[in-house]
Amino acid sequence: MKRKGFWRLGVTVVVLAAVLSAGSAAFADKVFVLKVSSVLNDKDPIILGLVEMQKAVSERSNGRLAIEVYPSSQLGSTDDSQEQAKMGANIAVVTDAARLAGIVKEIGILGAPYVVDDYKGALKLVKSDLFKSWAEKLEPHGYKSLSFNWYQGTRHFMGNKPLTTQEEMRGVRTRTPGAPVWRESVAAMGATPVDISWAEVYPGMQQKVVDAFEAQYPAIVGASLFEVAKVVSKTGHFQLMTGLVCGKKFFDSLPEDLQTILLEEAEKAGDFATEMTASKLSEYEEFMKSKGVTFLDVDIAPFKAAVEPVYEKLGLTEARKRAIEVLAK
Repeated sequence: MKRKGFWRLGVTVVVLAAVLSAGSAAFADKVFVLKVSSVLNDKDPIILGLVEMQKAVSERSNGRLAIEVYPSSQLGSTDDSQEQAKMGANIAVVTDAARLAGIVKEIGILGAPYVVDDYKGALKLVKSDLFKSWAEKLEPHGYKSLSFNWYQGTRHFMGNKPLTTQEEMRGVRTRTPGAPVWRESVAAMGATPVDISWAEVYPGMQQKVVDAFEAQYPAIVGASLFEVAKVVSKTGHFQLMTGLVCGKKFFDSLPEDLQTILLEEAEKAGDFATEMTASKLSEYEEFMKSKGVTFLDVDIAPFKAAVEPVYEKLGLTEARKRAIEVLAK
């Protein structure tokens, strides 16, 4: 009797092992798809960086993880894509610190005005342990930061008249993406913030819904905004370093080796896109000059003073202090 029971137990173990083995094999053969959404057009360095990431991930994963890149708001606005990712959709989105600040306040320091002088400072900050610890706080809220080293350029004001002083900006309806740090910064600099999506900026300028906007060169050229605005005032108030964020549910569904590949290649691709953006900024400026755009230098000292209250108003004083400590090292 005992021998018979032992035999049955042996058969059960063998069958269970076979089932587990088959399940593991099926899991290993499964193809995971991650759709990456951006409002930027397909010529933007950020999109070209995503294409590099697409190739590298496919090669390293032997096709088990496929990246699909959707530029030009094909999957909707940044906010829409971000919400879908949070709900568990297989979507990643190129998003900014200002939007994520509503979830983790400290992240907003990256999108605050004049917190860094150039993209190298921003890059140093996002690669620090401090910033990575802030990014990890997104996870309980349904997001996974894949990398935050995607530099899009220095943001300046653009309209059809000079915007070089607070007085010149007074009453100028200026587009913002809607996040508090953007609205408060634009208002502190003297303009009147108007929240509309990026896709609405061109018709908004045509129809005079807004008088101006603030943006970085690659996005301005990509959206052909030089056709509806002819004066760039070089305020340089934001160094736009953005992140690539997906849903925590999707990330956790990946096998561990694919998680590692995705994180490593997202970081590499961000560096690739950042260097491409930085190297092409003067080229974008020359191109816009050829289209009749005038560029005005700006004394930024008064603007720096004007935005000082923004940090306290948004509760970013301590985050700024800690960021400055990182930048000083």
